[in-house]
Amino acid sequence: MTDQELNIRHIDRTLYNDDLAPLAKSRRSWGWFEIFNVWANDIQSLFGYTLAASLFISYGLNGWAVMAAIILSGFVVMWLVNLSGRPSVKYGIPFPVMIRASMGVRGANLPAMLRAIIGIFWYGVQTYFASTALTLLLTALFGDPGGQWLGMSAIGWLSFVVVWLFQIALFWQGVDKIKHFLNWAGPLVYAVMVLLMIIVWFQAGSDLLPAISTVFSTSSDYQGSAIGAFLTITGTMIAYFAAVVINFGDFSRFVKSERDMKLGNLLGLPLNVAIFSFIALIITAGTLVLFGEPLTNPSAIIEQVDSLPLTLLAAVTFFAATIGINLVANFIPPAYDLANLFPRRISFRIGGLITAVIAFFVGALWIAVISHIGIPGFVNALGAVIAPFYGIIVTDYYLVRHQRLDIQDMFSSDPGGAYHYVKGWNRRALVAFGLAALFSISSVWVPALDVLGGYAWLIGAALGGGIYYLLMRKQSDRNAVTT
Repeated sequence: MTDQELNIRHIDRTLYNDDLAPLAKSRRSWGWFEIFNVWANDIQSLFGYTLAASLFISYGLNGWAVMAAIILSGFVVMWLVNLSGRPSVKYGIPFPVMIRASMGVRGANLPAMLRAIIGIFWYGVQTYFASTALTLLLTALFGDPGGQWLGMSAIGWLSFVVVWLFQIALFWQGVDKIKHFLNWAGPLVYAVMVLLMIIVWFQAGSDLLPAISTVFSTSSDYQGSAIGAFLTITGTMIAYFAAVVINFGDFSRFVKSERDMKLGNLLGLPLNVAIFSFIALIITAGTLVLFGEPLTNPSAIIEQVDSLPLTLLAAVTFFAATIGINLVANFIPPAYDLANLFPRRISFRIGGLITAVIAFFVGALWIAVISHIGIPGFVNALGAVIAPFYGIIVTDYYLVRHQRLDIQDMFSSDPGGAYHYVKGWNRRALVAFGLAALFSISSVWVPALDVLGGYAWLIGAALGGGIYYLLMRKQSDRNAVTT
C-alpha cells in the first residue's frame, strides 16, 4: 500500500496527513525482536516489577501458583494483540485510523481522545517515576543537598526536567530511534535483574527455595478461595497490559510481516512474562529471607543491598526501563490520537510535543497534589471505559468486515463512503459503546463488582463486541455476500 494508491485527489485533508497514511511494506523495518522489546519494556519497568512482586504476597497462594497465573495472563494478552494487531500489519494504519471502520471517520476521535487523555496522564506520572531513578543515581554520586519544593528536592527537580527533555529529544528523532532505544533498554534490564536475582539468591542461601513454597501463604490477609485468587491475579495482569492491547496497531504497522508480529508477541509475552515473573519470585522470596519482610520496590532492594556499583547500574537500568514503557504505552499512542483530531495542523511530532507539555505539569504536581486528590481513580475509570472499543474493533474487522477494509474510504468524507455513516459517526457503535461502558464504569465505582477483579476489562470488551455485532448483523450479512 502506498500513498499514491489512495488516490490523493479524493482524500479529505481533514482526515489525512503523512503520519496517518498507510505505511508501505517497503518502509517497514520492524521484526520479531522489536515487538519482543515493546513488551520487554512494558513489563520490565519499576511499576511492572512492583506489580508482579506484590502479587506474590497479596493473595496467600504458593509462589509457583502465582507465577502460573501471571504466565497465563501472558498467553491471553498474546491472543488479544494478535487479533488487534493483524489489520494494522495488513494495511499499515495506526489505531485511530483503524477504528474509523467501526466508529466512523469522525466518530473515531471519541476513542482516540479518551485513549490520549489516559496516555498523557500516565506519561506525566511515569516521567516522574523515571526521574526517581536518575535522582537515585545523582544522590549516590553527590549526596542529597536537602530542601524540597512541591515534594521534590533540587536534585529531584533537576532529574525530572532532564528526563522530560530526554524523552522529547528521543521522540523528536522519530520511531526508528525509539526502536533502537527499546532494543537497547530491554536486554539491559534483563541483565541487571538477573544480576540482582543472583545476588539475592546467593545471600539468602539454602533458605530461599523453601520460602517460595511456604512464606507467601502466611503473609497475606486474603480470605477468598485459591481459585478466586488465581483468577484475580491473571485478570490483574491482563488489565495491566490493556493500555497497549487496544492500540497495538500503532506498533504492528511497522512490522514487516504477520509472522514477525506473532513471533514477537509469543516471545515477548508468555515467554518473557515467565522469565520475568520467575526473577520477581526469587527476588521477593529472597528479600523476605534476608530482611524479614518482602520488598516489592526495586529501589528499596538496591538500598538494602548497599553496593555503590550496583546502585549506579540499577539506576541507569530503571531509568531506561521506565522511559521504555513510557514511550510504548503513553507517548506514541497520544501522538497519533492528537494527529487524528486535526491532521492538517497536528503531525505525529506536534502531537508528541503537546503530550509532553501537558504531561510536564502532571508529573511536576504528582507528589504534592495529584496523587492526593483522586485523579488517578478517575483516569483508571477512563481506562475501564475504553475497554468496549477493543471488542468493537475486533468484532467489526473479523465478523462484520470479514477482514476486508476500503482504505480509500477511511480518508474520505464522501457521504457515500463505507465509513461515513451519519455525518461521520456510526450511531450503532456509539450505542454498543455506551451500553458496555455502563458496565465498565460500574466495575470501577460499584463495590459489589470488586469481585470481578481485573476481568472487568475483558467483560467490558466482550460486551462491547457482542452488542456491536447484534446491531451490525445485517451489515455483516451484506458484506459476507459481497466478499
